[in-house]
Amino acid sequence: FCERTTAPFRVTNQKMPITYTTAQSDGDLRQILALQRQNLYKNTPAEYQQDQGFTTVEHPFEVIQQMNSALPQIIAKDGDRVVGYALVMPRTFGQLVPELVPMFDLVSELNWNGKPICDYRYYVMGQICVAQSHRGQGVFDGLYAEHKNQFSTDFDLCVTEIAVRNTRSMRAHERVGFREVHQHQDHIDLWSLVVWDWS
Repeated sequence: FCERTTAPFRVTNQKMPITYTTAQSDGDLRQILALQRQNLYKNTPAEYQQDQGFTTVEHPFEVIQQMNSALPQIIAKDGDRVVGYALVMPRTFGQLVPELVPMFDLVSELNWNGKPICDYRYYVMGQICVAQSHRGQGVFDGLYAEHKNQFSTDFDLCVTEIAVRNTRSMRAHERVGFREVHQHQDHIDLWSLVVWDWS
């Protein structure tokens, strides 16, 4: 996957074209993590979370490096600045991020369209985030369009989970084409596990 080259998906906003591509350097990865930290639920007030959404998991740099070596991480760039990302995790990385272990375990038990999800070619979208300065400009949809562009020939399903209280994200995922499979509660939140079916 990592060496496949495709034309980047582009959406033009009023400032300059936003480019949808893959993380190419440690600098890109560090910008992903900086954007992640800015939007972590523990770093943002409750009213911001309700209105703008939030991120839950914080990835160590070494982990996101490993993820990017396994499958390319999808990013949105405005010039040299990373203004959005939608992380990619193969199923073999299920134990790499402790907070995501329950989700990976759950996926192995669930069905989609009468067939176990684990019988499909699937990967997990690990987290999506758009910089506050670039919200409302189609970046969320552009990131997922690039996911489909990069991965739909090699995978049947894109799987992710969303905190149910993150209503902005719930609505946006439904708009893109994700459908709920299951809800579950853990020590952090109530989660909706959703699937985007490309098969």
